[in-house]
Amino acid sequence: MKANNAPAVGRTPFQKWCDKYQGLFYLIPWIIGFVVFKAIPFGQSLFYSFTDMNFFSGISQYGVMNYVDAFTNTRITKALITTFQYSFITVPLKLIFALFIAYILNFNIKFVNAFRTAYYIPSILGGSVAIAVLWRAVFRDDGLINTLIKMVTFGAFDGPSWLSDPSYALWVICLLRIWQFGSAMVLFLAALKGVPADLYEAATIDGAGKWRQFFSITVPMITPIIFYNLVTQICQAFQEFNGPYIITGGGPRNSTTLISLLVYQYAFKQNEMGMASALAWIMFLIVCVLTIIAFTSQKKWVYYSDER
Repeated sequence: MKANNAPAVGRTPFQKWCDKYQGLFYLIPWIIGFVVFKAIPFGQSLFYSFTDMNFFSGISQYGVMNYVDAFTNTRITKALITTFQYSFITVPLKLIFALFIAYILNFNIKFVNAFRTAYYIPSILGGSVAIAVLWRAVFRDDGLINTLIKMVTFGAFDGPSWLSDPSYALWVICLLRIWQFGSAMVLFLAALKGVPADLYEAATIDGAGKWRQFFSITVPMITPIIFYNLVTQICQAFQEFNGPYIITGGGPRNSTTLISLLVYQYAFKQNEMGMASALAWIMFLIVCVLTIIAFTSQKKWVYYSDER
């Protein structure tokens, strides 16, 4: 009796080759898109970073002058420092708020699903231009925040100039980022649901309180999600653009000018694609270094349940 899966007779070598690599044909659209829209621009930006590429005059010089200028130009070095400040403020605070809210929403409270939805919505809307414009309106001199301050102080205090004072402007941008903690909160909430209940029961029998249980059981069990959120939030923080561009325009006195904003200014305002490419690569290398540090350090503080 002939088997049902017996190979067909009389198939040409080309047909056999097509059968063997049939899956590759389905990947061709993705491969073309990756090469055209990812790989080629990636390589071109690296090449342009070693030139003085200009949109209109082309290339007239080759070398590492862009990278030398990036670390000697005070405008760029200040933007680098500001970017680090922005990232090291927003990432920890965003993760702390996300974990705190997720921990509260993990309890069986009334209308918990409505609260979860309400806290997640800012993550969907926070990156939009409309929300950035609204944020600028809220923090302007006659905006909602200063109006509330006047009401509370009965007109004795007008409130600070949030967007025109360098000591406040960066914090306004940071608050917009911290406000968008919904995506990290959802991941934390899923991780909290996966913590075995018998661990808490055993800890309660041993006399451990809620705080001791949180830091000795909850946090160690969800460290993989903490690590994942940490890496993704670092990558997103270094690419922030909408907030500083729309709300403050990089001001006042470049106090909110991030590297991503400088890339845009050099590329599309000054037509210096070479310098813009160099700054983009510097930002890329910084993120790579921070990610490598995070992956290297995870062996000391991240707990995986399948490890011995």
